[in-house]
Amino acid sequence: MKLNNLKPAEGSVKKEKKRIGRGEGSGKGGTSTKGHKGAQSRAGYSQKRGHEGGQMPLQRRIPKFGFKNISRIEYNGINLDTLQGLIESKKLNAVDTATLIESGLVSKNDRVKILGRGELKAKVDVKAHAFSASAKAAIEAKGGVATVIQK
Repeated sequence: MKLNNLKPAEGSVKKEKKRIGRGEGSGKGGTSTKGHKGAQSRAGYSQKRGHEGGQMPLQRRIPKFGFKNISRIEYNGINLDTLQGLIESKKLNAVDTATLIESGLVSKNDRVKILGRGELKAKVDVKAHAFSASAKAAIEAKGGVATVIQK
């Protein structure tokens, strides 16, 4: 151990906050570390989001692309295996949107589409906004009815 190796313990010494604008004698008076003139030296200045100091901002350098279809209808997909689990747990013979909302699978304003993953083991009548071809075939193969409802 030598005198030139001595250091205070980690975290024991805190850096003093720079007290700016407290007179010339402090060494941080005058312009208060803001330099001379320009927007950044003025009171109330705040840089706009995305400003890059005169360089073309990223959101303007990157080209626009894509398209958002305002007529698109979003469906919340429910697969047959999920439906089968619901039928077994609640001993149902008919499933509609109210049942799905009650079980927490969809929310009140969702449109429901029944999808074909998995298989049904029981005859069940299903009411939903849309069905995939494989789901409709699977429901009707077990003797159930797939009814499309309008929202």
